[in-house]
Amino acid sequence: MKKAILLLGAAFLSGTLALAQRPRPTADLPKWEGVADTPQMGWSSWNCFMTEINEDLIKATADAMVELGLVDAGYVYLNLDDGWHGERDASGFVLEDREKFPSGMKSLADYLHARGLKLGIYSDAGDFTCACYTGSRGHEYQDAITYAHWGVDYLKYDWCFTTNANAKGSYTLMRNALRKAGRPILFSICEWGVNKPWEWAQDVGHSWRTTGDIGPAFAPVPVSYDEQGRRKWKPMSVLEIIDINEPLREYAGPGHWNDPDMLEVGNSATVDGIFYDMTDSEDRAHFTMWCMMAAPLILGNDLTKITPETLAIITNREMIAVDQDPLGIQGLRLKNEDGVQYWFKPLADGDWAFCVMNTREEDVTITLDWSALEVNDALSKRRTDFAGTTYSVRDIWHPEAKPFTTRTKGRRKGQFNVAARTVTVPTHDVVAYRLTPVK
Repeated sequence: MKKAILLLGAAFLSGTLALAQRPRPTADLPKWEGVADTPQMGWSSWNCFMTEINEDLIKATADAMVELGLVDAGYVYLNLDDGWHGERDASGFVLEDREKFPSGMKSLADYLHARGLKLGIYSDAGDFTCACYTGSRGHEYQDAITYAHWGVDYLKYDWCFTTNANAKGSYTLMRNALRKAGRPILFSICEWGVNKPWEWAQDVGHSWRTTGDIGPAFAPVPVSYDEQGRRKWKPMSVLEIIDINEPLREYAGPGHWNDPDMLEVGNSATVDGIFYDMTDSEDRAHFTMWCMMAAPLILGNDLTKITPETLAIITNREMIAVDQDPLGIQGLRLKNEDGVQYWFKPLADGDWAFCVMNTREEDVTITLDWSALEVNDALSKRRTDFAGTTYSVRDIWHPEAKPFTTRTKGRRKGQFNVAARTVTVPTHDVVAYRLTPVK
C-alpha cells in the first residue's frame, strides 16, 4: 500500500512538473506590423466639420482627394471622426447612423478603396465618445470584428468617459481585439499624452497623441473666463505643441510615432466667440515643423473649398519626403535664440533637412554660419561636418532657386572655406533646405 502511494505521489509530482514547464498561454497579441513604417498621411473630418458629417460629404472629400492629387502625394487615409455612430443592436454590435450614412459603412469603404483610399474610423475607450456617442468599453472585440467586416483600415481611439480605466490596459485590450479580428488596422492612440504613452505604447499602437487638441492658432491663445469665473476651453497653438513634442524624439521611429495632433493648414474656427485663423506663412511653418518632427500628416480642412496657396503647402513633395524619410528619425531643435529656432533632421543616405523658424512678430535677417551649426546627434549617431564636407543646399519651399553649397574654394589650390549665407525669414514663417553631401 505504501509503495502504491509513493508511486502515485511520484506520478502526480511528475505531471505537475511537466505542467509547470509547459508555456503559459497568453491573451496578448502583437499589433499589426508594416502599416506605419512611415508616419501616416490622410484627412480627418474633425477639425473642420466636427460631428456634422454624412455620406455625401465623405464621398465628396474622397473625390477631391483624388482630383487634387492628394492621394498621389501620399494622403491615403480618409478618417471619420466622432459622430458617425448609431446605436448597438440587440447582440451588442455597433451600427452606423443610417440617416447620415444610408448606404452603410461597408459600402463607403468599398467606395474609398476603389479610389485608392483607405477608411479610418473613430471610437473611444470609455462608455461614450467625447461627443457622447456610443463608446467601445465592454464591446472591444465586437467592435473590432465589425470594423474588420466593414473594411476599416484605421482606428483613432479616444479617452473620454473612462472613469476607473487604466490607459495601458484599455489600449492593449483594443490592440488584441484588432489583431484577433484578422484585418490589418492602423491603431492611433488618442489620450492626449496624459498617461505618457510614449513610455509604454510602442508595442500597443502605431502612434500616440502627445498633447491636447490643436486649433488654427500659431501663437499661444490667451486664457479667458466665463461669467462665473470659470476658465474657458482654448485650443493649443502650433508653438505650444512643438515645445511639448520636441523633447520626445527618442520615442519615435518606424511603426511608432509621436502624434502632435492633426494639421490645421487651411482652417479657421470660432470658439466661444473668438475667431482663430492662420496666415499662409503660419500654415507653411506649421506644416514644415510637423514634417521635421516626423509627425502623422492628417489634414483637417474643407477640401471642396481649398485655396491654391493651401494646396501648394500640403502637396510640396520635397517637404513631404522629409516627413516620410525611411530613416524615421524625429528632428531636433539645435538652437532657439531670441525667437529664431534652428532645426535639423537626419535623413537617409547621409542627407539632412534643415530649417529656420521665425516666431517673432517681425521679419528677421540672419547669417547662416555653418561652422556654428554643427550637429552631433546621439540619437541617430549622425553628425554634420561642415568643415570637411561640402553639402549641396536645396531650397525646399523655393525649388526654382539655384542650389548653393556650404563650402567655397579658397585662394589657395585645394583649399575650401566654410561659406556663410544671409537669408531673411518672414515673421511666423520658415526657410527650409535639404542638405546633400557632394561626392
